[in-house]
Amino acid sequence: MENQRKLRPVMFVGTSSDVGKSVITAGFCRIFKQDGYRPAPFKAQNMSLNSYATPEGLEIGRAQAVQAEAAGIPCHTDMNPVLLKPTNDQTAQVILNGKSIGNQSAKEYFLSNDRATLFEEVKLAYQRLASRYSPIVMEGAGSISELNLKKRDITNMRMAIAAGAATYLVTDIDKGGIFASLYGTMQLLEPEEKACIKGIIINKFRGDPDLFQDGKKMIEDLCGVPVIGIIPYFKDIFIEEEDAVSLKLKRNQPVPGKVNIAVVLVSRMSNFTDFDRLDKDSRVNLYYTHTAAGIAQADIVILPGSKNTIEDLIELRHNGLAEAIILAHQNQRTVIGICGGYQMMGKTIKDPGQIESAAGEIDGLGILPVETLLRDEKTTRQCSFTYRDFSEKCIGYEIHMGETKVQGAPQPVAHLEEKQTDGYFLSEKCWGSYLHGILDNEVVINDLVAPYTDLQVPYVDYLQFRSEQYDKLAVLLRENLDIEQVYQHIKD
Repeated sequence: MENQRKLRPVMFVGTSSDVGKSVITAGFCRIFKQDGYRPAPFKAQNMSLNSYATPEGLEIGRAQAVQAEAAGIPCHTDMNPVLLKPTNDQTAQVILNGKSIGNQSAKEYFLSNDRATLFEEVKLAYQRLASRYSPIVMEGAGSISELNLKKRDITNMRMAIAAGAATYLVTDIDKGGIFASLYGTMQLLEPEEKACIKGIIINKFRGDPDLFQDGKKMIEDLCGVPVIGIIPYFKDIFIEEEDAVSLKLKRNQPVPGKVNIAVVLVSRMSNFTDFDRLDKDSRVNLYYTHTAAGIAQADIVILPGSKNTIEDLIELRHNGLAEAIILAHQNQRTVIGICGGYQMMGKTIKDPGQIESAAGEIDGLGILPVETLLRDEKTTRQCSFTYRDFSEKCIGYEIHMGETKVQGAPQPVAHLEEKQTDGYFLSEKCWGSYLHGILDNEVVINDLVAPYTDLQVPYVDYLQFRSEQYDKLAVLLRENLDIEQVYQHIKD
């Protein structure tokens, strides 16, 4: 039964990036749901190439969609009103309330007066969300002690103060240096910011936490707030990572006896979560590679999505990977492309408005008989479809700025609703599709690996699997954090 009591928001901020804030936020979304509340996630501003389409066909950070899933509610742009999608080292596309408002350089974005306007938009989104859900489970971004950014902050402590959030500082002990990072972070806070911090969470602890009790007390004495728990390092709970930092830690070698699938590491890879389901298949060894040898040793090569298809394709030509991909196709290995990867596999990519690159036009890999024209208008939508001539219902989503046309007769990969089609199916060993999440569907995976193995695996309901992971995460947090202390702070 739903608990109608209104709770204060809770917020998880970090001593740095990649300390586990997004996963902890997802875990608390599930805990509050289990306890009868109606939580919703909120991250004022996200910088990520991992995005997702809401049911309304708008765009938000993928991490907030995952957190909404943990909370058991549909995702909405109010959960992530500002999304920055880097197009290169200097420039990012700015998404406001789910729609692109254009590209800005880092200097333009961080130094312009628009930050005041954006902060007002962010607060309005928060208020709309807080009128529908309780508690709001907020997530900060990066470190909260970046002094040069603090005056223009719309994500961290400024947002915590505006929302009146009970705030917890998360640190990653596996990185080392937590005494300095915790103490330094707390010392650099203004008094009103420090007043928001109700406790500290030590994440990714290896070994026996009882051996760290002296360290825990030292941190509490130094920082003046309690350590509400020590979360162990875990590898048996599968929650989507927010960003591609984690890819560097993943396998990068073929394994004998498995269907070896190589994802080509491009500099501006988007939506790398497209391959999470594939990675769980026991028949498969999935690895990421930026070498010609890594591509040559794979049974299946996947070209992933990219936020800057033209520049990534230019890079593939310069480092020899384009030639390796074409050679894999000629050698009868499977080569498929998702979104930007699909565009790369075609004959040409035209960019007359120089949306992505000053190059304007570039030859593709020439594997598929398609041409892509990049446009200002972005396609964002959730999709139901059937794959090839199979009858099973599949789900995925589109986020792209290109329109791709087939030269000759259409040979679609997918049949969508209202007689629309997607992609080009050259053969069982070569196709391209705009559909992110296409590889989350069992029928697609089975067809992909069929040329390389006779093994069948039991059907896995991936949505049910994901729900079970949120439940396991909630158990882990309940066992290792003082959840009651959190409730005391948000029931005030």
